[in-house]
Amino acid sequence: MPVIAIVGAGPGLGIEIARAFGGKGFTVAMVARNATKLDGLASGLRAEGIEAAGFVGDIYKPETITAAFAAIKERYGAIDVLEFSPADRSLDAVGVLDVTPENLQPQLDFYLHGAIHAVRQVVPDMITARTGTILVTTGGGSVTPVPALANITLAAAGLRNWTLNLHSELKPHNIYVAHIAISAWIGAGHPGAAPDVIAKAYTELYETRTEPELHYIALDEQP
Repeated sequence: MPVIAIVGAGPGLGIEIARAFGGKGFTVAMVARNATKLDGLASGLRAEGIEAAGFVGDIYKPETITAAFAAIKERYGAIDVLEFSPADRSLDAVGVLDVTPENLQPQLDFYLHGAIHAVRQVVPDMITARTGTILVTTGGGSVTPVPALANITLAAAGLRNWTLNLHSELKPHNIYVAHIAISAWIGAGHPGAAPDVIAKAYTELYETRTEPELHYIALDEQP
C-alpha cells in the first residue's frame, strides 16, 4: 500500500486529508506534537478501515521530526506522499509596520525551516525511486498579502517561493511538488471551506500531477 505522511495532522483539514487518501488505498502516517490526540485520530481512521498510526514530532525540535520519519519508514516502508500543513496558533501575528527580526524569526522557524527539514526526510528516497509527491500548504496570504498578518505571510511567501522552486528542481526526477494556498475560514460555514471538501483538492493534485500551485479560495469576498 502507498504511504502518505501528514505533518501537522489535526482534527480539521489534516484528518480529512488522511481520509481522502486513505479512501484511495493509502496507509496514513500522521506527525504532530500531541501523542494522545494522534492516537485518537489514528484509532478513528482504523475504525473506518484505513491503516493509520501517529508519530510524535515537534517542528521546533528537528531531531524529533527526523526520528518520526525514521519510525514511519521502519513501520511502513518508503513514503510516497508528504503533506505539510502544521499550524501554531500560539504564534502572534503583527502588522506590516510592526514586523521585527524578533517576531519574524519564530514564523520562519516554524513554517519555512519546518518544511525544509520535513522535505529533506523524503527527497533522497524519492529521487532514488524516481517517484513521489510533496504537497505544501500555507494560508492564502502567501499569494495575496494580508498587511495585518505581515510576519506570518512573509514566512508563508518564503515557503511558497521555495516550494515552487522545488517543483521545478524535482520535476526531472518524476517527483511532483505543489503548493496549496488556502484562502478560507476552514470549517466556518462556507460550503467550499468544509475540510472534507478542501481535502478533495489534494487528491486531485496528486492524481493529475501537473500544476505547481493551487490557490484554493472559499470566501464570500475575494481576499
